[in-house]
Amino acid sequence: MASSGIQQTDAGQGKFCFSVIGLDHGHIYGQTDGLLQAGAALIGVYDEDPQKVKKYIEKYPQAKAAASEEAILSDTSIQMVTSAIRPDKRAHLGLRVMHAGKDYFVDKPGMVTLGEIADVRAACAATGKRYFIYFTERLHVESALYAEKLIREGAIGRVINVTILAPHRLRPETRPDWHWISNQAGGILNDIGSHQFEQFLTYASAKSARISNSRIANYNNHAHPEFFDFGDCSLIADNGVTGYARLDWFTPNALSTFGDGRVFITGTEGTIEIRKYLDVGISPDSDIVYLVNKDGEQRIQAKGKTGFPFFADMIHDCINGSDTAMSQEHILESMRLAVEAHEKAEVINR
Repeated sequence: MASSGIQQTDAGQGKFCFSVIGLDHGHIYGQTDGLLQAGAALIGVYDEDPQKVKKYIEKYPQAKAAASEEAILSDTSIQMVTSAIRPDKRAHLGLRVMHAGKDYFVDKPGMVTLGEIADVRAACAATGKRYFIYFTERLHVESALYAEKLIREGAIGRVINVTILAPHRLRPETRPDWHWISNQAGGILNDIGSHQFEQFLTYASAKSARISNSRIANYNNHAHPEFFDFGDCSLIADNGVTGYARLDWFTPNALSTFGDGRVFITGTEGTIEIRKYLDVGISPDSDIVYLVNKDGEQRIQAKGKTGFPFFADMIHDCINGSDTAMSQEHILESMRLAVEAHEKAEVINR
């Protein structure tokens, strides 16, 4: 879930124009907000479902309904396409976008197969365009960004382990048919897991990693035999940092948010715990960071401390050909880990 915090910038200066293709997931609203708050101009929107387009335009009346995908791809005034189309359609759309001369910003997971990752890498090289992915759980969460700042400042010494817990509320009545089909949604270790692999590489300051083991299970959704409601994975980074991620769809209905997401980072000189969405049993406040090091114990309210610089940085990268928001290799490696974790997973209950 994206933070509702506002960060106004002039990165786009009204001259960086984007349009939307594909409204299958609600993350498109966070993607749009981030771009608008960074100064980009929203031009148009297209989806095969006119009701989705109507709902989107009600929130963003400046967007004009496009007659087709091609109408957006052929519009030379548009520099970026952002999308939350169904996961198994995301890479194929991205290839069309980049070959049309535009940068691409898509919801996670950005790809669902290793072949798609290879195709995207080749298209980036051939076109010179960027393929950005909306890893919400770090890019749009201030406590996650503040923890990264503490690590870079040396607050806990050298990072040696990152453990991530990412429970989500299922709400089955709200889910589209494709949500229950792994090869369309990507599977739990790819869909939810892609967030965690991206965070692991970031906090570990690693360029790559390997999967030690991964497991998936369907404990409570047997009406959907292709769906997995639990997954976990252990991994080792190229610099020796170890990691573990646990993902599930078992958030209790009484919890005040969609999931009690937490990250535990152990360093040689201290520890960080991120409580992203609430401090359960203590406070409903989001964006809490616990820091323990030689200076003592601190409970830090991170809201308002970082803003969301990714969006302005991404726009600058697209305009200037720079590589400051997030490197293309970091994005592709995060997705490789997510896809491999799913493909290699041991099925322990079905």
